[in-house]
Amino acid sequence: MGTAVSRDDIAPEERLPASLLTGFLGSGKTTLLSKLLRQPALAETAVVINEFGEIGLDHLLVENAPEQTVLLDSGCLCCSIRGDLIDTLRSLFRRRVKGEVPPFKRVVIESTGLADPAPILQTLMSDPLLADRFRLDGVITTIDAVNGMDQLDRHFESVKQAAVADRLVLTKTDLATPAQLAVLQARLRQLNPAAPQILARQGEVDGGALFDAGLFNPALKTPDVQGWLRAEAYDPREADEDHGHAHHHGHGHAHEQSALDPNRHDAHIRAFCITAERPLDWQRFTRFIETLIARDGDRLLRIKGILNVDGFDTPVAVHGVQHLFHPPALLPAWPDADRRSRLVLIVKDLAEPRIRQEFSSVTAG
Repeated sequence: MGTAVSRDDIAPEERLPASLLTGFLGSGKTTLLSKLLRQPALAETAVVINEFGEIGLDHLLVENAPEQTVLLDSGCLCCSIRGDLIDTLRSLFRRRVKGEVPPFKRVVIESTGLADPAPILQTLMSDPLLADRFRLDGVITTIDAVNGMDQLDRHFESVKQAAVADRLVLTKTDLATPAQLAVLQARLRQLNPAAPQILARQGEVDGGALFDAGLFNPALKTPDVQGWLRAEAYDPREADEDHGHAHHHGHGHAHEQSALDPNRHDAHIRAFCITAERPLDWQRFTRFIETLIARDGDRLLRIKGILNVDGFDTPVAVHGVQHLFHPPALLPAWPDADRRSRLVLIVKDLAEPRIRQEFSSVTAG
């Protein structure tokens, strides 16, 4: 992470937002994407996709272009991955600068159904050239409302895709019974309390609800700390029913997991938020994170935090996936009067009390 934070670390909102669209096999990613590309919310979008899938986007294609890139009749681009993701995104951005492709303003990366989302997130954060040009906007995960419970039971990939999501899209809801849907939603709330659940009917969903989930919301022109962190989802005293989709069902997540069937994959997942009233000592926090990564990196599915660091008037944003942490960003202002540090962690097979105890040592003084 490094040990210094300066105002030069502020992540510029001018970088192109990049969203990851993931979800288990058959959960409707391509169907959702093909309909989203018709909407104004995805105008001037470049789609990077591993394969066109069973349904494909063929009905949206109008002409072939070099380097496995096609122009869609919506005005968007679709580029299949050639080599690795870094090469594909670098090439796409270079062709944008040269005017060889339309000047897209957003990138959506569709992963395969069995993909682990962590390496893709790490790629966006770790490659210096990509990090200068793109910023992670968020993870959108599709969940099959009919088969989702069985997939969560049988496949840890499905659980991990749901656990790290910023937005959960429930597909095939018109085919599921109300009871099926209710049980699945309750399970997802417990697995990932902070992610809004958005119901898609026949693949249709409002694209505006899926994007601008990152720290920088271009519509607001300022960092959207509360929307990005959603720390209130973990605190029943602060839950807002309008924003939480009945979050109170999931507040006891870390304590209720012991009641789950131990054979369920999500019985191994914890999602919790640590807060600190006093300012943090940056050196101590750095040691805390570096120790956590070295010891437990494989089990740190995702970390997001807004920190009150001793000696700084504005908050420091941190974001990590497993062994990799994005460079810290010093934000221009606090969003409100709340000056507490808030660190959200999604972990696998890690003891929450131990992490809380270790974090308690990083306050200044």
